[in-house]
Amino acid sequence: MTRIVPLNNVDHADLRVSQGYGAAFGDSINLTRVFPAEFETLQREYVILFRQTPEGELQAVVLLGLDRDENLYLDGDAWSARYVPAIQRRGPFSIGVQAGSALGEAADPRINVDLDHPRIAQQGGEAVFRRHGGNTDYLTDVSQALFVIYEGLAMTRAMFAAFAEAGLVEPVAINITVGEGLRYDLDSFHAVSRERLAALTGSELERLHREGWLAMAIHAASSMANIDRLVAMKSLKGSGG
Repeated sequence: MTRIVPLNNVDHADLRVSQGYGAAFGDSINLTRVFPAEFETLQREYVILFRQTPEGELQAVVLLGLDRDENLYLDGDAWSARYVPAIQRRGPFSIGVQAGSALGEAADPRINVDLDHPRIAQQGGEAVFRRHGGNTDYLTDVSQALFVIYEGLAMTRAMFAAFAEAGLVEPVAINITVGEGLRYDLDSFHAVSRERLAALTGSELERLHREGWLAMAIHAASSMANIDRLVAMKSLKGSGG
């Protein structure tokens, strides 16, 4: 169930949110959606791939595990990486868009909260608003994560259109062997082609750079090296480490 309402410091003055990560909060997943503004940070620790929606559009995701419901970055109630994707950091909050009150006025994004979310705490947890008014540091951090998502939703389609024009994205088959014969064949993803990236002409490079997409393509391509890290994490888990 969900009970999503606009967040405000009157009705939700005492709202508190449980911290940490785990299955109870929906973090036992083997991939999660990510957005262009995150690529530079993500590529240091995660594998950035693209998957096709039923509607035929591409979304960027990072691999978190190899088996279903497996998040190798979970360590107890902690997330063992220097950066946690914005989708996982947002907790019970989301962006709602409220139409402007005047004719022709732009839509106004606002923060919504799901009061039935498992992170909503009856006792303990992190405060959302300060006792005497104002946002807590926690809500400021959440707002930053929501901004990454909100802006990313607008940027994603333009990014993939630019990648398609340059012929950068192709289906990828990832074959992983863990330990003695445990094999994973990941063949439902797309990725930035290193070969096509290296073959870009001067005009293509200039256009992608001018529009801000060249760095995104490089980050996504570079992230593929983290497959080795994922295999090492899986091996360690399998050995009881």
